[in-house]
Amino acid sequence: MTTEDILKALSNVQEPDLGKDLVTLNMVKDIAIDGDQVSFTIVLTTPACPMKDMMQKASENAIKLLVNKAAVVKVNFTSQTSTNRKDNQQILSGVKNIIAVVSGKGGVGKSTVSANLALALAEGGAKVGLMDADIYGPSVPIMFGVRGERPQMKDVNGKGMIVPLEKYGISLMSIGLLVDEKNAVVWRGPMASSAIRQFVTEVDWGELDYLVIDMPPGTGDIHLTLMQTVPVTGVVIVTTPQSVALADAKKGIAMFGQAQIQVPIIGLIENMAYFTPAELPENKYYLFGKEGGKKLAEEYELPFLGQVPLVQSIREGGDEGLPAMVGSDETSKAAFRGFTAMAVRNIAMRNANLGKTQTIEMVS
Repeated sequence: MTTEDILKALSNVQEPDLGKDLVTLNMVKDIAIDGDQVSFTIVLTTPACPMKDMMQKASENAIKLLVNKAAVVKVNFTSQTSTNRKDNQQILSGVKNIIAVVSGKGGVGKSTVSANLALALAEGGAKVGLMDADIYGPSVPIMFGVRGERPQMKDVNGKGMIVPLEKYGISLMSIGLLVDEKNAVVWRGPMASSAIRQFVTEVDWGELDYLVIDMPPGTGDIHLTLMQTVPVTGVVIVTTPQSVALADAKKGIAMFGQAQIQVPIIGLIENMAYFTPAELPENKYYLFGKEGGKKLAEEYELPFLGQVPLVQSIREGGDEGLPAMVGSDETSKAAFRGFTAMAVRNIAMRNANLGKTQTIEMVS
């Protein structure tokens, strides 16, 4: 066996999402051959890659079929998270992908989805931050059990920067950690937008594979300010199946599709899709309507990331500072892992196939 033999065989193995072979994508490194033994490393586009088992099996089969049926194949994995940011962008320069989680209306579980998306990404080995940009209703302090805690400050090149809190393996920041929760945040639009800019430019996020941003509900000043300030890789839209939520989700879809904005939609998630009682695990009760989010995704030709069931433990965990991904309910975890895997694949495809990620410029 030679290195050329191995590369030729692996040129028949496709990266399932990007539609090209591993060799063309320069994903094969460190080939070592010793008699019938061969080892090499596949460089994944994200630590959280859901396709690595499939690529491992396909690589082993290709070498045994095309090179040496007696080969003992060892496939190692490393990762280099894909990014497609425009060069020379100073803000959040160490962050490879910025994912905004949005909803047309409140109460659809956007913060729950944001928190568990961040945790599921980190579970896969990625470096992840979660920024709570919901100025008027910050949920992260409660959901992560950090109410009353205050972040530290540090000096970075002569400038005071806020250091995010660390919890469950991810970096956290929320306006709720800076203001007394007993006091209402009564701000006009420009004040809220200014706060968001500060939140982005004066927090030391460091090096991250993904920064998940929990946005306020609706479509307004804060959304535009964020997209004018940081290069958003894409957005995840959260809805529930009922008509009222779907009508508002359509406004969010329309906003990001405007010619002035054109921020890619990574996909749509249907939360509270159905209820399954613990004592009747085979039953599904569609309390808010059936598959409304899935049908909306089909209508607008958007990727459908999946359904999250209405589970009591998800609500309880959020209230107790123990999000579903660090709880004990495997049904909930499976739902969040499933939609995160889809999101990761779509982010990698977005970076490979679409234009550079950059801030938007609004023309008045």
